[in-house]
Amino acid sequence: MTTRLQPGDTAPDFTLPTDDGNEVTLSDLRGQRVIVYFYPAAMTPGCTKQACDFSDSIDRLQAEGLTVLGISPDQPEKLAKFRERDGLTITLLSDPDKSVLTAYGAFGEKKLYGKVVQGVIRSTFVIDAEGKVELAQYNVKATGHVAKLRRDLGLDAA
Repeated sequence: MTTRLQPGDTAPDFTLPTDDGNEVTLSDLRGQRVIVYFYPAAMTPGCTKQACDFSDSIDRLQAEGLTVLGISPDQPEKLAKFRERDGLTITLLSDPDKSVLTAYGAFGEKKLYGKVVQGVIRSTFVIDAEGKVELAQYNVKATGHVAKLRRDLGLDAA
């Protein structure tokens, strides 16, 4: 069984390559809140919808002091094509060995079309300024998730 993070847990630190050849280290972002979301594959319909929703909301999220990091097992080259194709404005990170996905409990057994398979569990975490998990959501839906997250964080009026 995959270990799942809970609010109050220390967020596992990581350093991962971006789609543009740089690296991002989570602990370097201390002092700000960070949304870390895990998705199965760049350029698939659900993942595209979710990434576009985050990009469309980035100004509002940044205005609230939130940085958005999207992580998938895709190679940086594929992520660069994804960013360019869809005009994405969020930071995309590559985790090809799935070590960060695993540390966050975002890789493991899941149901896909009624079958149990190993794969990426679409998940979202909000990490607070001290590096603790503020919010942990597993098995989120690609469509409508960003709007729900904004409501959960109190960013949108009810």
